[in-house]
This record gives sequence, structure tokens and C-alpha cells, in this order.
Amino acid sequence: MNNLCADIGYRSVNHYGEELCGDHVDVIEQDENSIIVVLADGLGSGVKASILSTLTSKIISTMMAEGLSIEDCVSTIAATLPVCSVRGVAYSTFTIIRIADNQYAEIIQYDNPQVIMLRNGENYEYDRTEMNIGGKKIFKSKIKLMEDDVFVAMSDGCPHAGIGLAYNMGWQREDIISFLEPISCVGYTAKTLSTILIDEVFKLYNNQPGDDATACTVRIRKREPVNLLFGPPSNRDDCNRMMSLFFSKEGQHIVCGGTTSTIAAKYLNKPLIPHMDFIDKDIPPIAEIEGVDLVTEGVITINRVVEYAKDYLDDNESYTHWSYKKDGASLIAKTLFEDATDINFYVGRAVNPAHQNPDLPINFNIKMNLVAELSECLKKMGKRIKVSYY
Repeated sequence: MNNLCADIGYRSVNHYGEELCGDHVDVIEQDENSIIVVLADGLGSGVKASILSTLTSKIISTMMAEGLSIEDCVSTIAATLPVCSVRGVAYSTFTIIRIADNQYAEIIQYDNPQVIMLRNGENYEYDRTEMNIGGKKIFKSKIKLMEDDVFVAMSDGCPHAGIGLAYNMGWQREDIISFLEPISCVGYTAKTLSTILIDEVFKLYNNQPGDDATACTVRIRKREPVNLLFGPPSNRDDCNRMMSLFFSKEGQHIVCGGTTSTIAAKYLNKPLIPHMDFIDKDIPPIAEIEGVDLVTEGVITINRVVEYAKDYLDDNESYTHWSYKKDGASLIAKTLFEDATDINFYVGRAVNPAHQNPDLPINFNIKMNLVAELSECLKKMGKRIKVSYY
């Protein structure tokens, strides 16, 4: 087994004037090292398209996760979804990317724009085998994975961007490849790459998309563990055990909280050096301990990280803030969202006397809820999460 994993992220814009998107993406874990991604594009736009694409992606991803063949999936869709009275077609177009054992990518495509694959920052032309299922032409590919391979699946709203505006014939596949090649090897996450692409599509439509447009990126990368320590243990006698387990773990180490950082410094027998500059007026300054990658304040900082995480899963607008700032919350967000694949939380259950002040909006339950919220957001990003309480 290799040390690779799949980073998956997607972004959509709706047809101008529509509240619902006619495209839908589903991501299902088949097992620990195999993931199925389905991007479906429903006929037309609005409610009908949204229903068609959602049903299509749900049926395909669920059936494939159970090991059924693509032939069974397509025939089930044809039998399940209603036939469009205008076009006489029963279901939406779709793209399937299955990452198998983090070693191979299996790509199945029906009438969506051909998946773009980038390797070493350049377009990679992969082989395709044509199949005929129920009178439909479907293409299947199998590709051995390498670190930093990037796959970009799209609905047809992307290459249609700019028709009659910036381009006579739309934003052709070759143009999209030229746009993606220089940014594919920078190190952006899959979500950020999808966001950059869809933002450009939105501009080409002159901010009024004539079709739903979705980009779904799969980026192959090495696993990167990160360990985050938040709060001292409820029993003081457990301090050394907690610190020993925390610092013995491979990967980056982040310590959050004033008391926690004092305990960590004492354990490492290194000085705790606070910074006095407020890079963000609402976020307390960071500190330094030799042997620790990042030292921050606790609840206020983590609360901001949770806000960034929720936004990242939504429209990712806060990216322009945390991606370059050097305050504690931004640095944690960048580490957890972009660098980490496996995150180990070490959470102390000790009650901080300072938080019992009735004038402060902080209590023990809020601290525990922050950990739960952040863990859930990170899981939705595709991270492996383990939380240990002390």
C-alpha cells in the first residue's frame, strides 16, 4: 500500500436567476482507501434539473459503492428517472471518478466534458475505451496514480462560458487546460482549484451564468499528519502522559491555549516566548516553543478557525483572508485545510477558572462544541480525524 490519498473539492454556480443548481456532486467512501466521486448534470436548469442530477448521482454512487457494475447503474437510472417530454431523455449526464486503493483512477464519462488530467503541471492524454450501454456511448479509463496528479471533472456550463461574450465558441477545453496548467502544481487544495476555475467561469459569463457550472477536482497527494493539542487534562497527573502521546506522534504539532502551552513548554523544558503584535485585532497573538510548530491562544482562535472551516465548505470566500495572514487562526486554518490529511486532536477536559466569569461568553461546553464542530467540518473536507479526550 502506498502513502497516497485523494483530496477532493468542488464548486458550483447556478444558472442566472435560479435558486437551485442543476448539477450535483456526491462523494462516497467505498472503503478506507477507495472513494467514488460522481458529478451529474441534470437536463435544463432549476428544480427539475436539480432533482434529476441529485437522483442520478445518488443512485450511481450508492450502487457503485456496493460493487455493482456501471451497466447495472445506467439501466437502473433509465428505469427510475422520468423521461423528459421535450427531449425524450430519461436521465442526466454524468462523470464518475473512482479512486481504487489509492493506486488507480477509474474514470467513466457520459456526455459531460472530458475529464482533464494534469501531471507534472501539464495536460496528460489518457486512454479511453468506448462502451455502449442501453444505446448510450460511455467512455471508461483506468490510470495508475502518481503523486500530484490532478483530475478536473466539469459540467458543460464550464466550456459554454463566454459564448457570445469573451469567446465566439465558448471557453474551449484547450483554453481551460491552458488556464489550469500553471496553477495545478502550485500546491492549491482541490477545493481552491475548483474555486479558481469557477470564479473564472463566472467572470466569462459576465456574472450572469447562462447555465449551471460545476468543477470537481481530485488531487492525489501524500498523507500528512497534523496533531493539535487543546486544553489541559482534567486530572493534573495526566499531563505528562498526554504530552508524551502528543509529541510522540509523527507530523506537525500545534498547541492551543495559554495554560496548555505552559504545560507543553515545561514538558519540553523549553521557554515559552510570547509575541506581542496583534496581526488581527480580534485574534490574540501567537507564541513560540522550540519543538512546537505553532503555539496559539485557545477558544477565541479555534472559534475563528471553525468560522473559516464552515465558509471553506460553502463558498470559500474567506480564503483571501486566511491564506496569507499570519495570525494564529489563519495559520491553523492553512495547516488543517491545506497541509493536513490526518488530524489527531488531543483535548483536555479541565475547566479553565477564567472561563467561569459570567461576563465572558466562554464556558466548558462551548470549548467541547468547538472541537466537535471543527472535527465535523474537517471530516466533510475528506480528512481523517481522531479525537482523544483527557
